[in-house]
Amino acid sequence: MKKLNIAIIGQGRSGKDIHGAYYISDRNVYYNVKYVVDKDERRRRISEERYPGCVTLSDYRELLDKSDIDLVVNASFSDDHYPISKDLIEHGFNVLVEKPFGATYREACTLIELAKAHGVTVAAFQNSQVAPYYEYAKKLIADGTLGDVKQISIRFNGFSRRWDWQTLQKKCAGGTYNTGPHPIGLALGFLDFDPATRIAYSKLGTALTSGDGDDYSKIILEAPGKPCIDIEIISCDAYCDYNVKVMGSRGNYKCTISKYECTYIVDGENPERPVIEHFLEDECGNPLYCSEQLIKHTESGSFEGTSFDIGTARIYEDMYYKITEDRPLRVTPEMSAAIVSVIESVVAANHLPVKFI
Repeated sequence: MKKLNIAIIGQGRSGKDIHGAYYISDRNVYYNVKYVVDKDERRRRISEERYPGCVTLSDYRELLDKSDIDLVVNASFSDDHYPISKDLIEHGFNVLVEKPFGATYREACTLIELAKAHGVTVAAFQNSQVAPYYEYAKKLIADGTLGDVKQISIRFNGFSRRWDWQTLQKKCAGGTYNTGPHPIGLALGFLDFDPATRIAYSKLGTALTSGDGDDYSKIILEAPGKPCIDIEIISCDAYCDYNVKVMGSRGNYKCTISKYECTYIVDGENPERPVIEHFLEDECGNPLYCSEQLIKHTESGSFEGTSFDIGTARIYEDMYYKITEDRPLRVTPEMSAAIVSVIESVVAANHLPVKFI
């Protein structure tokens, strides 16, 4: 198998601890790290030790005349995702860009159109959409274990605060832009990326952040004939114990990124009871509350891998085979554009004061 040469822009938390961790792992059988771009000299020195043989550069534009690069990974600041990716595509490079795919739906669509025009591949790094916990939820829904799914709740919550660049609107940041692509991507996936999906409700606010970007985000999505999707990205929730909860007519599924629980009933084990139009009472004539103990089945377990390891490896594997054999991507750029469209609409409908120019 021929390895592809990769260049990565940015060695911040994502570039180093997610992408970089994959590059030096046993799962990476596809890529050589040829170039690392970072403005910080110390990070460039660390990169030279971490990725032996790589060339470090201080400006991504130094890549533009290179002919030995098969894929450029854009892990720059969020507000640089679009202009840098656009420049790379126009110079003929395949690009994997960190989320968000752009600040607007128009930006995302422009990247897609440019990639087609230049005969290259562009994709967004949406690793949650190929994570084991998400795929297992979709399997339970598809095989009917949970019955008719009425609602899916997605929680990317915690009780913590931030004060870095990812709290600033001017950096295309705040919780909905930073974290939102993950739960919103899952939500749209549960809705089969139905083009008729609409935002039924949204509210943004600030709670603990030091910046002017949102750290309280509530979004409800719906589509015809599909379950209601309730999304939260909240920094002041100390008691959230799940990332995804699926509520169906025959069962429930609850999971974090690493473990799950599932409770369900089986057809035939709880025969339908006829409706009684009058009150219920015991043998002494005392009123009774209408209740019973259903025969239920419960499962629990752990996933082998998370979005950070398995999910990341799957995204990179897909990119390798898209570039070398033109195989279809599991997470298409059109899906990522749809995610940006929801984010853009929510932010526009919930204007927060800009405090940092």
